[in-house]
Amino acid sequence: MDINHEIVDVPDALKRIGGSMDLYKRLLAQFTGGDHIDPLEEALSTSSEEASHQIHTLKGVAANLSLKKLSTAASELEHKIKNGLDHSDAFAELKHIYYETSQEIAKIS
Repeated sequence: MDINHEIVDVPDALKRIGGSMDLYKRLLAQFTGGDHIDPLEEALSTSSEEASHQIHTLKGVAANLSLKKLSTAASELEHKIKNGLDHSDAFAELKHIYYETSQEIAKIS
């Protein structure tokens, strides 16, 4: 398994969940089974409150699964949304990292 640990930090995640790779795989499958980007994109165009909620949730889930780059990108987008800053570049970067992360997760499953 050749995983980029800057994107998916498997050793850190296994420490968080007691070392069970089977459990981690199930959690990753649940994460990748959801649609996180389209609802966020819609919320960004209509409601900054809803967008803030969705990005905060994504940031937390990514952090708990040790999806390091995704969590960082979500944090940056959350900061821009909360401060009323232009977030288009941050959202584009988040989308790119989300798909990059999904590719790394596919190597694990």
